[in-house]
Amino acid sequence: MITKCRFWLVAAAASLGLTGAALAQQKEVTFAHQDMLVPLRTVMESGELEKATGYKINWRMFGGGGEVIKAMASGDVQIGEAGSSPIVAAVSQGQDVRLFWILDDIADAEALIAREGSGIKSIKDLKGKKVATPFVSTAHYQLMAIMKVEGVDARSVNVMNMRPPEVAAAWERGDIDAAFIWDPVLSKIKGNGKVIASSKTIGARGFPTFDGVIVNAKWAAENEAFMVQLVKVLAKADETYRANKAKWTPDSAEVKAVAKWTKADPKDVPNTMGLYTFPTMAQQLGPQWLGGGAAKAMANTAAFLKEQGRIQEVKPSYAAFVTDAYVKKAMGK
Repeated sequence: MITKCRFWLVAAAASLGLTGAALAQQKEVTFAHQDMLVPLRTVMESGELEKATGYKINWRMFGGGGEVIKAMASGDVQIGEAGSSPIVAAVSQGQDVRLFWILDDIADAEALIAREGSGIKSIKDLKGKKVATPFVSTAHYQLMAIMKVEGVDARSVNVMNMRPPEVAAAWERGDIDAAFIWDPVLSKIKGNGKVIASSKTIGARGFPTFDGVIVNAKWAAENEAFMVQLVKVLAKADETYRANKAKWTPDSAEVKAVAKWTKADPKDVPNTMGLYTFPTMAQQLGPQWLGGGAAKAMANTAAFLKEQGRIQEVKPSYAAFVTDAYVKKAMGK
């Protein structure tokens, strides 16, 4: 009877086209990425994660974190890269996602650039000027935060919502006086602009920002082995970069991979990647990040977003939306 049942199940699967290979292909995930210049791009190019997990991975590029969280809310995307501000917006609006990896400490990789001839030499000079930044991004958060600290009334500044490609085009046309943005656009506009403030200097004044990787909580629970392997691959890519920075030159395979997946100019990649800090697994678990710091930064960001009318409520705590479980398992803890 057992033999007959097995035969029937195999026959039924075959009639539906569900052979062993087809069943394996059902392990599939869509991963939303952006144009940040990070070691993960070499993994995307090599196919290492697919080989390690057997999953089919659909890498989809988005123009900003806001677009990523919308796609995750729709169910089209299971894992995504986003800045701390979009992540906070997502969980504050009820999305059941978890921050499980700090993709990068933004440090000097985002900056407020003033156009030459704009007359802007400090934050206070932004009054009456046109300043572009993608809304609900980490750059937007820091721009508004530093203006408040410096006593600049946000209503006196024409803060314009533009995606990175739109910022580049507006800068080229001379339509804006300043922009708070990241690479590859940042490198392009620095040529005829001056750095007024960076994410690192503003972060030091109490408003740190980061890019993280988030996952749909239900999907992660159902695919734990994949999540642990993903963390291992992410950590390995970061370590390879840290140990070989000098070898990541514009003509190296690694830099070409990063440029390909971000549409950046290879000659800009090494210097730009040097502006970010990529935490080790031990640092990920430490108090600055998954061990408490990330949740605290998210709470501060939530207060800002509520003030801006971007979210309706601030959660009592954001610790529940941060997990170190996959990093611990990847480290054998």
